[in-house]
Amino acid sequence: MTLFVVGGTRSGKSAFAQRWAERQASVRLYLATCRVEDAEMAERIRLHKEQRGAGWSCLEEPLRVTEALENVCAAPTPPGVLLLDCIGLWISNLMAEGLSPGDVQARVESLARWLESAPLPTAVVSPECGLGLVPMHPLSRAYGDALGSANQRLARACSDVVFVACGLPLVLK
Repeated sequence: MTLFVVGGTRSGKSAFAQRWAERQASVRLYLATCRVEDAEMAERIRLHKEQRGAGWSCLEEPLRVTEALENVCAAPTPPGVLLLDCIGLWISNLMAEGLSPGDVQARVESLARWLESAPLPTAVVSPECGLGLVPMHPLSRAYGDALGSANQRLARACSDVVFVACGLPLVLK
């Protein structure tokens, strides 16, 4: 089973995905795409780890997400469930590395193909970017385009899709 969870900032999407993962297995892996770039982000990450509690291990991989998932699943003792958080930061990291829009979408396609035959229950978290105004800056518009395309492709690849708003889940698929 694969679950794609989307929602706005602070909507409760990560907490929803975490609760889902905790119901799937007692041994869980959190694949984090976030980079620590300042003290505020370091504190956010610390709190996030604290909220997860026992039964979780964490792997930080800001760029090579699909490869990291493949390696985890090929390990002698893989976890019982995977939680990938978050696609928005991953897309941002790829763009910051200078990847072209085509290269970003190729990475998304690779992840989508992996999700279509994921060997373990997997939840993927992503921000929904299509509910606000069109950004004024070209880079922000390019990010929104890349994330929107990624969300659409990953939602098609996953067996279940949930939109979270105000901490409340709405099943889309």
